[in-house]
Amino acid sequence: MLDFIGDKKRTIYAGHVRLNQVNQSVQVMGWVHRRRDLGGLIFIDLRDVTGLIQIVFRPENPKAHKKAGVLRNEYVIAVKGKIIPRDAGNINRTLPTGEIEIEADELLILNDSEPLPVQINENILAEENLRLKFRYLDLRREKLKKIMLLRHEVVFAIREFLNQKNFYEIETPILMKSTPEGARDYLVPSRVHPGQFFALPQSPQIYKQLLMISGLDRYFQIARCFRDEDLRADRQPEFTQLDLEMSFVTPDEIFSIIEELFHYIFKKTLGIELKIPFPRLKYSEAMNRFGIDKPDLRFGLELIDLSRELSRSEFKVFNSALAAQGSVRCIVAPGCADYSRKKTDELVDIARHLGGKGLAFTKVDKTGLHSGISKFLSETEKEKIMAKTGAKAGDLILYAADSNKMVFKILAGVRNHFGKVLKLYDKNEFNLVWITDFPLFEYNDEEKRWETAHHMFTLPKEEHMSYFDKAEDYGKIEGQLYDLVCNGIELSSGSIRCHRLDIQKKIFDVLGFSEEEQE
Repeated sequence: MLDFIGDKKRTIYAGHVRLNQVNQSVQVMGWVHRRRDLGGLIFIDLRDVTGLIQIVFRPENPKAHKKAGVLRNEYVIAVKGKIIPRDAGNINRTLPTGEIEIEADELLILNDSEPLPVQINENILAEENLRLKFRYLDLRREKLKKIMLLRHEVVFAIREFLNQKNFYEIETPILMKSTPEGARDYLVPSRVHPGQFFALPQSPQIYKQLLMISGLDRYFQIARCFRDEDLRADRQPEFTQLDLEMSFVTPDEIFSIIEELFHYIFKKTLGIELKIPFPRLKYSEAMNRFGIDKPDLRFGLELIDLSRELSRSEFKVFNSALAAQGSVRCIVAPGCADYSRKKTDELVDIARHLGGKGLAFTKVDKTGLHSGISKFLSETEKEKIMAKTGAKAGDLILYAADSNKMVFKILAGVRNHFGKVLKLYDKNEFNLVWITDFPLFEYNDEEKRWETAHHMFTLPKEEHMSYFDKAEDYGKIEGQLYDLVCNGIELSSGSIRCHRLDIQKKIFDVLGFSEEEQE
């Protein structure tokens, strides 16, 4: 028989009960997390959004004790009782409430629970599809609850900080006209205008620029964005982003604001003091050193260019890559010379999964290079490789030879693999870095045309404007673009907008837009 809650009111949250409140009478409400029947005594761990508190039901209170006997996990209850200290032998130092418990006087069973399709237990996880189907149950888990609450705290900190910096939070329309973006739009048919459609925003791009034109100077929004693209680990159809725009600023001013913002967020929500300013890496340096424009700087394992040292190599794989204006690069995996054939084959599979043809290797012992492709290398080449890489006995050297783009992709993937399996980084470390000076254009070899590396509305560097005069120089043009990367993950991306029509027209011309398309 279920009880009505009546005029009962919660007087304290479960996770807020403390030792200095002993002998106070309180009313708590929540879910039965766990039940233990020790003969005469019945113990219940009651859970709410703040945590757990232990409830004890004694036979001396027969009505409440009898009702407690029918309780099962995830029943919803209200308990009135007195806060008492736990016996010394029963103190739980892992819980904030582990020094006290509530001695129950009254119990209301507000709702019962059928056996659950997923367990509310961090150590017993059901399949992901099942957990997503019963998301409301999965969200009862402590780990997910903490993520949800942290997200709230981050958003609250963002609003606090940006308000202090004279930003204005302004909502922009969700139903809008389709504009050129990086993915397909979600379309919403109009009832009032048959045959016409609204698009859901991939970002508030147009509106925030209109706000700058309107003179509102500093805008931000916790914006919902929608992109009709395939699911990936870092891609989903709808997501939330901090969107902001400023007028009359330089990149350095933007860097400073964003660095202060992240410093504030980390300190406020995690108690972590980030060191600012963050280091900066040019795009070209990031690619040459790490093979990727979002490098994880918590560990080294940098790429080493051997193209010059192997320029006269007779090894066909190296020779053909260099002849095609590609490169030969490597990374040194410390202490991995004992890798079995199975393990080196797994590394080759990583390269192939990334689109490469394969991956070569040599092992290092006290005599130098051996195994793998060492038989195809001259003694001089081996000496040059050892000198350039600084490899030591016991190391494994992995080589990629292909176009620069593919070599970077392969070795970046292999580098991240070793970072993880060799435990080269501290999971609790946050390493933030700015990636700057991105190319404005990239050449598409398949379609034989230029494309934008990021987006077409970026202002080029002033000193690179002369490169628009010759088609062979388009690849040299750098945009005022920048990404903020943390532990190999892109956290934010931005640019200085192109505000000049004459420059915008030059960009459109490079991209091959006709006069009609430009209009």
